[in-house]
Amino acid sequence: MRTLFATLLAGAAVALTAPAFAQTVAITGGTVALGDGSAPIPNGTVVFAGGRVVSAGAGTAVPAGATVIDARGKWVTPGLVTGPNDLGLLDADGVSESNDVSARTTPFAAGIDVAAVINPRSVAIGNERLGGVTRALVSPGASGSIFAGQGAVIDLGNDPDPVTRARAFQLVELGEAGGRLAGGSRPAAHAALRDALAQAQDYRRNPAGFDGRSRDALVKRADMQGLLDVLDGKVPLLVHVERASDIRAVLALPRTYPRLKLVLVGATEGWMVAREIAAARVPVIAAALADLPATFEQVAATESNVGLLTRAGVVTGISTIGANDAPGEHVVKQYAGNLVAIGRVPGAVGLDWGQAFATITSRPAEALGMGGEIGSLRPGRRADVVIWSGDPLELSSAPEAVWIDGQAQPTRSRQTQLRDRYRTPTETALPKAYNY
Repeated sequence: MRTLFATLLAGAAVALTAPAFAQTVAITGGTVALGDGSAPIPNGTVVFAGGRVVSAGAGTAVPAGATVIDARGKWVTPGLVTGPNDLGLLDADGVSESNDVSARTTPFAAGIDVAAVINPRSVAIGNERLGGVTRALVSPGASGSIFAGQGAVIDLGNDPDPVTRARAFQLVELGEAGGRLAGGSRPAAHAALRDALAQAQDYRRNPAGFDGRSRDALVKRADMQGLLDVLDGKVPLLVHVERASDIRAVLALPRTYPRLKLVLVGATEGWMVAREIAAARVPVIAAALADLPATFEQVAATESNVGLLTRAGVVTGISTIGANDAPGEHVVKQYAGNLVAIGRVPGAVGLDWGQAFATITSRPAEALGMGGEIGSLRPGRRADVVIWSGDPLELSSAPEAVWIDGQAQPTRSRQTQLRDRYRTPTETALPKAYNY
């Protein structure tokens, strides 16, 4: 049985010479969290091969010839699934040339597709991978319209092809942000949304008669297919909304457009209408820990929001929207841990450990209809696996090994390389930046 470090070195060497997914790996002896909401399993085993999970749990047999990794004293989980976020679209805040998140003066909106421009070599992607993030919901930002455009689900693997699913969702801004984008009020935002959907239906009936090229056209031809995919339920519509009354207005949309697959994003006051959300079978990717009324549409903010939504039967994931994500997207694991702690506060409603971990793994995947592919260690899912030094919801724990699609990932990033390079000051003829 190999040590973890030796196995990772061997896996990296094999990856250079063997066909992709050639190895069968069995991780034994660790505490296994499936990521599906169930409780952690002591002394469990995870087996993956061909880029997919074969089995995970207690009493799982180790296949003959498998590479066996001893994870005693450690935790084994699926990788974190984060977003909506801008991973691969932004390299440096404040540097416009590195920012592909939004374009204020573009005539296009729903037709914007980020998949073609995501940079898999982004420094942020390497950093988040080291934080245990293996998949992300990457979204454009709304700027000139309430429609941000078409987001993608990506993997954070060390390879040139990051896109798991292009055009995976459409994001629209309502509430305060949508009101500003639509001209200054919530009614204007809702009018813009309904008019765009109505125009898409008109376009379907008579494409030749649609005016989508003139300067005055509110919706361009390039936007039409994105909107039609939303109307047909092929692509979920992620709606950023916070206030309870705005949530009710969004839940009414399927009365007119019955095929819509809605996902609420943010939903700080979701707890107030949790039963209505559950009855509509609409999932939520909630603000991670909105505990203060930061805006007028969040007056009823409470730390119990996610707990109450989950108790009502709403599929609820969490994200960094509205939160301080300066440490990176992997900070969601801290917020998930806080949801466990909140349950111990008298009068508050939190989550148990399995439920909390699911909010950052399987629940965001399920919200996009991808729960059968990513977000858990259930058999058949993509083998996104992380070995942690301890409980991943504890601040003191960190990833020690990461696999994405069954492929061992580097245990370094540009940030760690720079740290190591300049850790020990030395005097040389030229600065280190000039030495290769």
